[in-house]
Amino acid sequence: MDIIGGFREKARGKNLSVVLPEGRDERIIQAARRLRDENIARPIVLGKPEQLEAAVEKAGVNLDGIETINPKESQKVEYYAETYSSRREGISVDVARRIVVKPLFYGGMMVACGDVDTAVGGVASATATLIQAGVLTVGLADGIKTPSSYFLMVIPDFLGEKDKAFIYADCAVNIDPTAEQLADIALASALSAKRLLDQEPKVALLSFSTKGSGAGASVYKIREALKIARKRQPGLAIDGEFQADSAIVPRVAAKKVKDESAVAGKANVIIFPDLDSGNIAYKLTQYMANAQAIGPFLQGFAKPITDISRGATVDDVVATVILTLGQLL
Repeated sequence: MDIIGGFREKARGKNLSVVLPEGRDERIIQAARRLRDENIARPIVLGKPEQLEAAVEKAGVNLDGIETINPKESQKVEYYAETYSSRREGISVDVARRIVVKPLFYGGMMVACGDVDTAVGGVASATATLIQAGVLTVGLADGIKTPSSYFLMVIPDFLGEKDKAFIYADCAVNIDPTAEQLADIALASALSAKRLLDQEPKVALLSFSTKGSGAGASVYKIREALKIARKRQPGLAIDGEFQADSAIVPRVAAKKVKDESAVAGKANVIIFPDLDSGNIAYKLTQYMANAQAIGPFLQGFAKPITDISRGATVDDVVATVILTLGQLL
């Protein structure tokens, strides 16, 4: 069974909940209907009544049996405002009240306070706005200072292996990460892989150089990131710097990598040195290898929340919810 299908079956009937803050978009209405009707999750849709009504009309489906909340009229606003204020130095309850009625922030507070399992948004919001809301409400995981993103890439036929899955990071958020940020991305990606893939993460830090074959500032940055990541998580299978073929092709790794490595030629988590290379690589893989590119998912947060592309289809929204909930199963 494919990855999404497997997690769909695991989630079915578990009554896991997801808040969808962008109820003004008809795709969210259609996705909520499917999640409810297929018993995948308990969706909660945020929006003003007039926004929901307009979106329902465009969607051509109803919200019967689906909880909807208008944040400005919610009885939870005062509690969320007090909680937000207590966690943010210098923010009064009055200011917090004006913040938490914004749908993305309200959804984040629902997750932070344990009222829902996860939040999924982004079809009508910029990624940067969603990340800001996530950082200020849910917060980052212990030891992580850098929110980042990954794509789940499923290759139909990779070196004879059917539906081979990889984690690609960071392909959507950090433009030119420092060594410390690259280490954060690698460690967060390893955890994402452990939650989603039925195998232990093997993390490769990519470069134009393989183990000293090249030199330059970007290579030195990757080597420093490797040192930091290994110091923070000594038991993790992480290695670099690798050219892409050395990371994923055993035959090439055998020729290019002379030292013993648990990762060379066997990587399933691919860490790119910057956003240019990550974004280019995932799109080339998607179209040239006819791969399924699912994401981007946010990572590094204390609880799972994620972003969806503004060009996402209803199928994309449903798949993203399924895989985000999959991190809890």
